[in-house]
Amino acid sequence: MAKVGVVLSGCGVYDGAEIHEATLTLYFLDRAGAEILCMAPDVSQMHVIDHTKGEPSGEARNVLCESSRIARGDIRNMKDVKAADIDALIFPGGFGAAKNLCDFAVKGADCAVNPEVARLVGEIHAAKKPVGFICIAPVIAAKVLGAASPKLTIGNDPGASAAIEAMGGRHVQAPVEGIVVDEANKIVTTPAYMLGPTISKVAQGIEKLVAEIPEDGGEVGRLPSAKIPPAKRRSSTTLHLASLQAQKLALRARTICAEAAPLR
Repeated sequence: MAKVGVVLSGCGVYDGAEIHEATLTLYFLDRAGAEILCMAPDVSQMHVIDHTKGEPSGEARNVLCESSRIARGDIRNMKDVKAADIDALIFPGGFGAAKNLCDFAVKGADCAVNPEVARLVGEIHAAKKPVGFICIAPVIAAKVLGAASPKLTIGNDPGASAAIEAMGGRHVQAPVEGIVVDEANKIVTTPAYMLGPTISKVAQGIEKLVAEIPEDGGEVGRLPSAKIPPAKRRSSTTLHLASLQAQKLALRARTICAEAAPLR
């Protein structure tokens, strides 16, 4: 039975781990018979967002404590976990991955990664064990493993994909239900809510990502599900609406981060 670490970054899409993505990851791992080890760094959140308003609330919360809500209290401090303790590692997304595990949400390609996060990712990569990154979390792989030119996807967002390339990664566009597999680096990524639009669509990509994590920590890229389905051709109206939605989300993210600066 594989023992898979799941790195959480808080609890809530705008300031922590994306709850749908985290729960789907745990569900598909459990269904596959994996032993799950949830973990998070013991650090303060960048800020706390009132999810009813999408605005900073002025509170202070701890990433490990907030992550324990998703893990039902069964969680480890990341500093106490070594690559030798697990067979694979998965990072669900959410703004917490870009605010608490690193500061990509504020600094983009010039971001810094939390030292414990960088350490464990480096150890896992050196041990040639599989690691999965969901949603915006692939930016962590690009920053930590840029020298290895990892092949990654966050979907098709031009800003995030350009930042991944600037950090040394190779970005590959993929649909929400698809995955990108880097067999050489044993990295699997899926866009999830970077594309959305529904939990059922996001679930398809996460299910495939989990299926790529071998029971023995061996090779990735061995399953038919690793093949990315071709994106359906969409009308110009649909593409325009999708573009507007992406622009609104990006603007909201920048606004939240700007307002958070005094709170950090």
